[in-house]
Parts: sequence; C-alpha cells; structure tokens
Amino acid sequence: MTANSHAKLGRTENTNNEKLLKEARNEIMKSWRETCELNRGIPGFVPDHHPAFHDPFAGGGTIPLEAQRLGLESYASDLNPVSVMINKAILEIPPKFAGLPPVNPDASNVIVSATIEGQGIRGLSDDIKYYAQWVRNTAIDRIGKLYPKVELPREYGGGKGTVIAYIWARTVKSPNPAFSHVDVPLVSTFYLSSGKGKEVYIEPVIHNDSYDFTIKYDKPVDPAKVASGTGFLKDDGKKVKASFRCILSGTAIKADYIDEEAKNGRLGFRIMAVAVEGEQRRIYLPPDSVKMEVINEMINSYKSLEYEMGLPTQECRGTFASNAQGRRYGFYQFKDYFTSRQLVTLSTFSDLVKEVREKIIVDANIANFNTDIKPLNDGGSGASAYADAIIVFLSFAIDKMADLGNCLVRWEPVAQCPRQLFGRQGIQMSWGFAESNPLSTSSGSWHTLIEGICRTLNKNFSNVSNSYKGNAVQSDASMQEISNLKIISTDPPYYDNIGYADLSEFFYVWMRRTLRPFFPTIFATISVPKTEELVATPYRHGSKSEADLFFLNGMTNTLENLALNSHKAFPLTIYYAFKQSETNENGTSSTGWETFLQAVMNAGLVITGTWPLRTENGSRLVGQDTNALASSIVLVCRPRLKDAQSISRRAFIRELNELMPEALETMIGGKLESPSVAAVDLQQASIGPGMSVFSKYSAVLEADGSRMTVKTALQLINKVVDAYLNEADGELDSDTMYCLNWFDQYGWNRGDYGQAEVLATAKGTTVDGMKLAGILESGQGKVRLLKWQEYPKEWIPEQDNRTPVWEALHQMIRALQQQGEQVAGALFAGMPARSEAIRNLAYRLYTLCERKGWSDDARAYNELIASWDAIAAAAHDFGHHGTQIELF
Repeated sequence: MTANSHAKLGRTENTNNEKLLKEARNEIMKSWRETCELNRGIPGFVPDHHPAFHDPFAGGGTIPLEAQRLGLESYASDLNPVSVMINKAILEIPPKFAGLPPVNPDASNVIVSATIEGQGIRGLSDDIKYYAQWVRNTAIDRIGKLYPKVELPREYGGGKGTVIAYIWARTVKSPNPAFSHVDVPLVSTFYLSSGKGKEVYIEPVIHNDSYDFTIKYDKPVDPAKVASGTGFLKDDGKKVKASFRCILSGTAIKADYIDEEAKNGRLGFRIMAVAVEGEQRRIYLPPDSVKMEVINEMINSYKSLEYEMGLPTQECRGTFASNAQGRRYGFYQFKDYFTSRQLVTLSTFSDLVKEVREKIIVDANIANFNTDIKPLNDGGSGASAYADAIIVFLSFAIDKMADLGNCLVRWEPVAQCPRQLFGRQGIQMSWGFAESNPLSTSSGSWHTLIEGICRTLNKNFSNVSNSYKGNAVQSDASMQEISNLKIISTDPPYYDNIGYADLSEFFYVWMRRTLRPFFPTIFATISVPKTEELVATPYRHGSKSEADLFFLNGMTNTLENLALNSHKAFPLTIYYAFKQSETNENGTSSTGWETFLQAVMNAGLVITGTWPLRTENGSRLVGQDTNALASSIVLVCRPRLKDAQSISRRAFIRELNELMPEALETMIGGKLESPSVAAVDLQQASIGPGMSVFSKYSAVLEADGSRMTVKTALQLINKVVDAYLNEADGELDSDTMYCLNWFDQYGWNRGDYGQAEVLATAKGTTVDGMKLAGILESGQGKVRLLKWQEYPKEWIPEQDNRTPVWEALHQMIRALQQQGEQVAGALFAGMPARSEAIRNLAYRLYTLCERKGWSDDARAYNELIASWDAIAAAAHDFGHHGTQIELF
C-alpha cells in the first residue's frame, strides 16, 4: 500500500471508499502471510486465517469498528452495558442484516432495488424509520394533549402554532423577609435570541410583590443586564457562580441558600416564555399563551402504580460539574432530572418501543423473513432478532430524547434551540431550562432524532456486508480471556478524567427500562457497574491515595492480562491522553500519566514506539475556547526483555539528550512534511520518546542505588523539552529576549521603568527603542508589553525596519484571530526567514502561560500552532516575497 493511499485511508471522506479499503485489506493479508512464512511451524501463524482483533475497553466502538472495516474479525468488550449495546449496534447488527430489503408494509420498491445483495443496511434503516413513525403517531394519540398547539397573535399570521420548547426558570422563596412569600426566579440569561439584529429577550415586569414576564423583540437598552438575567454580579461585572439576586428586592441569593431550599423541596420552576415554530423565524410568546394548570391536571391523570414502578428511581449523584460545586440541588434519583411531563413522555415512548416489537415480528414473517426463531441476544437472525435490532436503535433515540428532554437542558440563544445536557462530561446545573416538544419536528423531537440515526447508518454503513464479523460482550478487562491470540488495540480510561459509569447511567436507566426483557443478562443489574470501573474516583474509594492505588493495581493487572493473551506477532497499542499540569520546583509531571505509566512498567512492558494522533473533536463543548487536548498518544508496547539491564540516572539523562531533540523536531514540524503537534499536546506527546528510553531498562538507578520513579522520569523528560525550546534563545533578537524575560515576570502587567531599563541593558536593547518598535508602552515611570489585540492592523512586515520575532509572532496572532488564516498567511509570506523562530517562540510562550495558569493567553499561542499548516499553505499561495502585497 502506497504512502499516499495510507494517508487517504485516515480521511473522513474515505470512510466508504471500498476501493481504498480493499487495497488496505489485501495489504494486511499480504503482510500477514509474509509474517507466517517467517514463523512457519509456530502455533498461531496460519497464512489464510488472520488473527482476530480485540478492544477490551471498547467504549463507543471506534477502534473495533475500524478494525472490522479493514477486514478483521472484531471483538469489543466493556464492563459498561451501555457501551456493549452501542458496540452490538455497530459491529453485530449491520453485518447480520446487510443487504436485506425492508419488511414494513409500505416498503418502497426503489429502496429494494437499490439494495445491493449482501451489502448495505438501507432496508434496516427504512424499517427503523417506518416503525419509529408508528411509535410517534401512537404517542401523539396517547399524550398529544400534553403538548397542545397555541394560538398565534394576529401579527404572526394567527391560527395555531406548534410549540418547540417551553422556557422555564427555577424559583426559590426570596430570602428577604419582606418578600419571603414570593417564589423569585433564578435566571442565568433573559436572552431568547442573541443574534445581531435578531434580538429577542424576556423582560420581567414587577407589580409590588409579584411579577410577570413579557417578550421584547428589539435590541435591549442594557444588553449586559439582559445577558446576566438575575445573576449576582461582582463589582467588575462578572457573575458569581450559583448566586442570584431577588428580582423584587435585589437581595443576594447565595448558593448555600438555594441548596438548602432544594433539600427541603422548595426549589420550584415557573414558565417564562414559549418558543413556537414560525415560517421564517422562531416566534416567542409570553407564558400566558399556554394553560399549564390544565396540562398539569392531564399529566396527573397518567400516573398510576404501574407508571410509578417504571420510573428510574436509581440513586444519582446530583450535579457533578464545575458549576455545580458539589451540590445536589434536589437531585437524588434519576427521575428527579425530569419534569412530570417529561417522565410521562419518556415512559410512553419506552412502552411503545416494546409494543412495536411484536408488530415488526408479524410484518417480518409476512415478508417471508428468515425462519430462525431465536432472539438477537441468543445469536438469532430471524424475525425476532430483526425486531430486536430495530428496537435497539429506537432505544437509542429514547436516550437521546432524554439527553435533550430533561430539566437541565438550557436554551441556546444563538442557535435558538435546546442544548443537550451532555455537551460536557458531567451533569452541570442549569437554572433556566428548555423543555422541548418531542412530538414536534424541531430540535429534541423524536422525528429529528430518528432522522439523525438513519442518516448516520446510511452514511457510515453503506458498504457493510455479511462477510464482516463482529462480536460485542460485557466483560471486565482485567479478567477476560477474549484477548487470547488476538491483536489488541485499546483506549483505556484516562485515570480520573471521566467517570464513565456515572455519565452512562443517565442513559442506562431508560435503556434498561426498554430493552431488559430482550437482553436480560446485559441489563441484569439495576445500575451500571461502578465498583470495578477502572477510574481513580476518590468519592468511591474513600481518598485520593486509595483511588490512585486502585487505578494502579487495576491497570497493572489489566495490562498483564493483555500482554499474556495477545498474539505474539503484534505489539499492544494503547491510546492515552492526560494533560501534564502539575508543576513545582522539581519540574512538570502528571499524576494521570505517572500512574498509568507505572502500571505499564509494573506489567513488564516496554514502550517501543509512540506517536501523537489527532483524536479529539474541537467542536465539542469542552474543546471550545479552552486549551483542551487535541490528541491522544499511541503507545506501542511489547514485553520487556527478561535480561534487560539497569542504567544510571546520568546515563539515562545522556540518552534522553541524544534521542529527544530529533523526536521533538519532528513533532514541532522541523522536518519536511511533518505535521506540527499542537502546543497543548507537546508536553504529553514528548512523554512517548522519553518513556521509551526509561521503560526499556529494568530500572534507572539514582545515585543512592534506589529506583527512579516514573514521576522523576517525567520531570526529567520535561526538562529536556524545556531545554530544547529554550535552545533557540541564542538566535533570538535582543528585543524578543527582553520581552520573553519581562513577560515571564510581569505578564501583561505594568512594571517599574527602572527595572525595565536594567533588563533592557542586560539584553542589549533599550526601552525607548522597543517603544518605537511598537511592542511596549512606557510612561509615568511604568512599562508594559502590548497585547496582540493592540497591534496595528495596517502593519506590513516588509516596511518595518525593526521587526523583533516577538512582534512578528503577535502580529500573526492578531491577524489569525481578527482576520483569519489567509491574512495571517500573507504576513507569513512577507517574513519567511523568521518562520521557525516564530513557531518555536509560540511553543515556548504556550508552555510558560500554561504553567502559570494563564489559560486565555496560552490559547492564543496554541491556536496559532494548530493553524500553522493552513497559514503556511496560504503563505505559499501568496508566495514568499519582499514587496508589498494587498492585505486590506
């Protein structure tokens, strides 16, 4: 397989490029046969039978799915039952029912004829959509009156309008004694639509000791006031987390008071507005446009003993995200995350999905489906199994509906739609919330969710065939034997980064309600298994030290098990990502990396190769406006030689200094056609080559004969990285050296002119000269560096007679942030000789800012490096030059 074909294989647009996939499969088999020839006569090396693949921490199934697409029999296992069901849906179900026509009575001949025999799942997708529509229609018959249409005012065309969402505010009794009888709103923002020229907001109207809400279509007089809702603001205008002000008296409402009110069942909610479908735009109506008291009476009519028994009463953790501050706010059971109407709706859809299964079986038998009577859980492939397959996907839609249909979903005023709860890896508090209408056709509706599922299936499984082999089972990675003689590649838990069980249980409770009768073993437990989950969670283990020990021992046992069982022809590959953010006088390290790597060492493994791999989606909420990691590090591991030697600390450092500079040069992009590693990833990416040195020895011995710890090794590796980044200081101009040292001490703050002049003299420059160069300001005995936002837009590098690398870097950041990659590329084209120095300085400043906790400043440097290749391409289009170009 050519290098070009290999590069194409990793591109999203080639997901279904069958020609390219076939080329890869042939190359894999060719390589395997060659390996068998070299190992002829050894058990496990059969030329015509490639070893199967196994991912013991399968999670969402990405790795085993790609292995399957490359022609390998793919096994996925996970302790988490939600993960197991996801893997069944992508590994087992599509191949089992590939190429079959739909069975529903309205099946289209077009779809049947377009289905290639033995390939694709358009028939399955069509049936999912058909039976989902039956579920929706029946749901409208049963609970449609809970979501009544509203009367539209004449200015909006009159008639009836379909509600998209009900916008609510949480309330508490005012802490002010004069208004203690009033439930006052806790609102983070009054904006319904914040787009420029499309502003719509809620305006509270006070009537002595009561209030109403009205809707305003106009730019507010005080946008900041509207944006902050009833939030309590500091003197600098910033919000205080989980604190509000009484809308009647202005009295502060602190988080502790709110939590106490919630504990005593006095946290309520009140409707503020209604969002309605319009022909050209969203229509917002005041709360009196719906009769909630009538709706509430109807909701109560649905409640029965059977209904109550079906509710998710499992204990929950409440809210657990940065804005929740460890408070529960009245959330004790999973049913507490939902309004009464949402509980009735989700329960109804769950019941209907179970009901539709029988209808599918009848239709499949009429369509002369496979006569196998076994259910999917027992390996069946007939009508019952097919019905099980469809309701698995319908259960996913219910889970997604729960994600978008709970009382912690916020209204997004930019997109003007509900925003799902799990945009981040936690359950965060939302004071105002949007209750979507699942019977509409807008965001959060059953219709929209089913369309999304079917679109995804058709896009990603258009080439799947019956020849694909996949298996998904529930298993503890440390004890399973599935890995025996298989290729292993896995993405294990990242120390304490994510509590997968806590997050997935939100979905498990609804999935279990729907699917337990058909997958009794997988859903045997009331809750998701947590005790065995390999995550260092202090609240489960009593303390941080106990959690560390649990993770270390568990990961060691797991890696030992994988190393013992894996096929000896292949290395064990592990994806890992954890930010190094612990810095002290001894250097920088990370408990997450330290504990994981110690487990690798304890398991008798040596890291034989590493590379960073872009795995994280920047559009995810945790990746927006943050310095979140963009890549995972792939560690290639093999058993350490039994006769591995020890090495001294001095020899270890010498070897690091010999090997790491070349690796760092490759990462930063110093070699031709080497893509740059993002600044945020450099510290963790450099762990690989450093630990490959450390792990190959039986021990690295300190001067006193004791074993060097992994933590010390990480600190030494990071010192080599720092030395590499600082090595270019001697090539920097005097102005940049001054700025670098001043920034290290003062950041963007002012400092005394006398100290500035002393530093400038030491660096061979002057304060006045740098002021003329436009990189700092001085006056009234003070000096400060200019921020990139203060640099002039009209700057032309070719016309600047004094251009420090510092200035060039911050001008490029300004251009990128304010004008985009093309303009930044134009500047780059005007100073090609400085490109390497600019990039190295960006890495250096990112590292400095990150360690000092200046995350906003660090982000600008990271974003420049992340855009470096695109900027360089734009510069190439402009052409490196020495004459003025048209920038503005």
